[in-house]
Amino acid sequence: MEVTVDSAVSELQGDAELCAEELYLVPGECVMRVRSNSPELLATLADYFSHVAGSPVTPEVDIIAIERDAPELDIDFIDWKREAGKSGRKDSYVDLPGGRLVRKVRTGMVFLQSERYRIAAGPCRKYDNQVINFINSQYMNWLQNRGWLICHAAGLVFRDKCLGIAGFSGGGKSTLLLNLLDNEEVSYLTNDRLFLHAGSGMVLARGIPKLPRINPGTIVHNRKLHGLVPAQRRKALLQMPAAELWELEEKYDVSVDSVYGPGRIRTEAPLTALLILDWSRDSNRELQLEQVNLAQHHDLLGALMKSPGPFYQHPDGSFQQDTAAFDESAYLDVLANITTYVATGRIDFTTMADRCLHELLT
Repeated sequence: MEVTVDSAVSELQGDAELCAEELYLVPGECVMRVRSNSPELLATLADYFSHVAGSPVTPEVDIIAIERDAPELDIDFIDWKREAGKSGRKDSYVDLPGGRLVRKVRTGMVFLQSERYRIAAGPCRKYDNQVINFINSQYMNWLQNRGWLICHAAGLVFRDKCLGIAGFSGGGKSTLLLNLLDNEEVSYLTNDRLFLHAGSGMVLARGIPKLPRINPGTIVHNRKLHGLVPAQRRKALLQMPAAELWELEEKYDVSVDSVYGPGRIRTEAPLTALLILDWSRDSNRELQLEQVNLAQHHDLLGALMKSPGPFYQHPDGSFQQDTAAFDESAYLDVLANITTYVATGRIDFTTMADRCLHELLT
């Protein structure tokens, strides 16, 4: 029997009854409604997305999260190809007429994406970060369907000017971003999904409502972040070899309002400069900062370009494929008049943060 969107909805939702409570989120002009059968999950999501909370109005995007056991579906899922530099299985998918099912390999969470339905099903409370990512993917779709270009970059705002920070995997863009937030004039825009749109003589930058998600190596060397881990755990982490600590994958969310103070999150700002981190912790060379022309350095585009991913549904209803090539010309066009810098040599967050504020954003 062929699996359809309607049969998938029935299978994922089962006989779950949705709560009377509803969560409304308004990042930018997009209105999203989130419903669930779990009041605890809704409370967690309301706390996480508090900076984009909205009032009940007719939503453009409707999302349902069903707390249940991981769905056991009699479907042959296909592995989604990982990006360069990434290993292991993460996402798998199957396309349906008018929709797509995506399964998270490690957790068993299953998501339905279609023009009408957006459903997350499985142990949502245990894996609430995957529900958060799914909600953000809907806003990302909304942006891209309106001409915004997705970038793998962090973003901050200083005196109403945005600096985009890109870097190859493990390059330290989140750590640099959090170092810069120590300055009270700096606001947080986004951690690793930056969206750009050219028009009216400027390039606008937008973030998504996702908090910085960092590894222990960032926490232990930043006084403001010490509270994210118990003192004994921090002591143990500091005793690890530096190279091992750098590679340790153990994610923590940083509540920007709690750590740095309220009102430190921005939704949009004009992009003034782009910084690409091509430095290395193994380098013996001093930190170097050079202005570059991206049209002559296509190798650096790899740090910036980002696939829309398996949840992306084009305006015509078709879905993103993992074989789709990057459109380099789209990135070069939108960044044609943006001053771009590349950092090489040894990693030096303190010096780089100072130069970002006093050189790149002046």
